[in-house]
Amino acid sequence: MFADHCTIARSGGLLLAGLGLVSCACADDWPQWRGPRRDGKSAETGLLQLWPAGGPPLVWKITGLGAGYATVSVAGGVIYTAGDVGEENFVLAFREQDGQPIWKAKLGRAGAPGWGGFAGVRGTPTVDGDLVFAIGQYGEIAAFDAASGRELWRRDFLKDYGAKLPEWGFSESPLVDGDKLVFTPGGPRGAIVAVNKRTGALLWQTSDFTDEAQYASLMPATIEGVAQYVQLTMATVVGVSPEGKVLWRAPRKGAVAVIPTPIVAGNLVYVTSGYNIGCNLFQVTRASDAFTATEVYKNRVVINHHGGVILVGDHLYGHDDRRGWTCQNFKTGEAVWQTEEGLGKGSCVYADGHLVLREEKKKGSRIALIEARPAGYKEKGVFEQPDQSGKETWPHPVIANGRLYLRDQDILLCYDLRSR
Repeated sequence: MFADHCTIARSGGLLLAGLGLVSCACADDWPQWRGPRRDGKSAETGLLQLWPAGGPPLVWKITGLGAGYATVSVAGGVIYTAGDVGEENFVLAFREQDGQPIWKAKLGRAGAPGWGGFAGVRGTPTVDGDLVFAIGQYGEIAAFDAASGRELWRRDFLKDYGAKLPEWGFSESPLVDGDKLVFTPGGPRGAIVAVNKRTGALLWQTSDFTDEAQYASLMPATIEGVAQYVQLTMATVVGVSPEGKVLWRAPRKGAVAVIPTPIVAGNLVYVTSGYNIGCNLFQVTRASDAFTATEVYKNRVVINHHGGVILVGDHLYGHDDRRGWTCQNFKTGEAVWQTEEGLGKGSCVYADGHLVLREEKKKGSRIALIEARPAGYKEKGVFEQPDQSGKETWPHPVIANGRLYLRDQDILLCYDLRSR
């Protein structure tokens, strides 16, 4: 049911060949939020297992991304992101090879919803072959031609779907499933919406699930043989069918802001959030056409604000707001190790047996390579990010085609991770 995003990325490479870019994107592309499978993991191998002093080689640095916290997507030889420039925000495309700009297209209104002054787009563009989709912080959603940036259609979460603006704006990265684009405006007319990805025509809206939107992105899954979308809100963990029917739901109360993307493995669904809430594991079972979600555990081993967690084998890795970087047993919820000796709070990405950690400090933010192993926290290299903006480095790191991408507001840094 769910499209193979690696295959999608290859088709995108063929369509973009006319731009003088690569003719075929590899399975190493990163076409959406948290990668091909939305799990924060790259399938790449042959990467540096130990970083030199000062970090891996810097390939290039570019400016012109504008203000914002969106990270990048990489597909078909092109890097996509979004940011505020003046009074408007834009989706932007750059050449993967050297960072040269290709196009920019208006997405919506610039600014900083809510208190704190955090201006800029939060969600990451999603690439699907010849299409790119993006959501602005005020609820504009639009589709663009991937090669030229030409706008194909647009909608508004508030006007078209009856949504209410979350305190810090809309932050979701939209999900492509076959001919559908699926996203979560929230609200009384239906929390989750599916539209035709090429026309924007409404296919369904979940009238039986009406929670307000938080900041998490949908996770595609197949549970007990049934395709579905898993979402997390302030009050609920839910599974919704590709036809818009609620399959199961479980009460789960958050606080202030609920942000990390759910983790799904088999029939187990893991969620975590910050503000002293912690984490939960649910087992989803099916009897005939009826699903039931049963809580396996609830604890505060991982209180994760918005840096996300990653499942590698039988263990979860991520930052706990109270005890630092953590390895947690996925099935039991027990802490395997926790440490505050390494990097501070931040986000992470996995590739080739290692995690790349990104500290989110306004000044002196560091990047580290650690082994993804339950034996303990072991750094294999660390460096301080150059040219820091002085704002929180919230965009998650991305690994694509042997390169590491770090966005910091207007700047994008590209590092070579390939071993020689």
